[in-house]
Amino acid sequence: MAIDRPLILLSNDDGFDSRGLAALRRELARFAEVVVCAPQRNQSASSHALTLHAVLRLHRVDDATFALDGTPADCVYVALHSEGRILTRTPDLVVSGVNHGPNLGVDVVYSGTVAAAREGAQRGIPGLAISADVGASYERAAELGAKLAKELCGEATPPCAMLLNVNVPRGYEGAVLATRLGERRYRDAVVYRADPRGREYLWIGGSEVHHELTEGTDTAAWEAGVASVTPLALELSAGAPSDVAVTSLVARVSGSAND
Repeated sequence: MAIDRPLILLSNDDGFDSRGLAALRRELARFAEVVVCAPQRNQSASSHALTLHAVLRLHRVDDATFALDGTPADCVYVALHSEGRILTRTPDLVVSGVNHGPNLGVDVVYSGTVAAAREGAQRGIPGLAISADVGASYERAAELGAKLAKELCGEATPPCAMLLNVNVPRGYEGAVLATRLGERRYRDAVVYRADPRGREYLWIGGSEVHHELTEGTDTAAWEAGVASVTPLALELSAGAPSDVAVTSLVARVSGSAND
């Protein structure tokens, strides 16, 4: 492959053999060299976990596809520190997806898809996470993701810390909005059951979800059938109002400690 083609590291949380990843890989390969390092099996909702207390096994599927028995964040971390086993140079972009299902609002906290892209962004490489409704066309979602990826790779001065979260709803027809995170509320639940031997087991998570439709949010765009592109911050400090409150709190605690 020509050296002037950008290099993209592609991962996900659904597994290296998922349909969404395959669709995205095809579109990215039209303009870039693509190397896949993705979980060996489904790792949905694994957030940004790293495997620190178990060995990891890296499996070479082919010359440009690697499956790791770890989390999405593990996959990107390992690929970026593979000493030539996976990547021959630092990638121009880390892309994650296409996820089977949305990552809206608070989902970005739990999402392994977003975490894979974030792992790249934390290390100075622009990250792009792409998710789509299970009833959406993964091919259309992959086309949008590849267009965004091509633009990011074409930046004269790449926005090193940029992390973008893209969601493609069912019925998507090409409209795209720049958004902020909306409010996505689940009907939280823990379902308790008994197995045939009478021992209790449980499932986490409720099945119902509610979206606030505030203008300019990813949840409002989703409900309108419009794709959303949401920039996510790596700096997690709360900002000025909280800074004032915490400064006051620390002053009071410091004063009482000296009494």
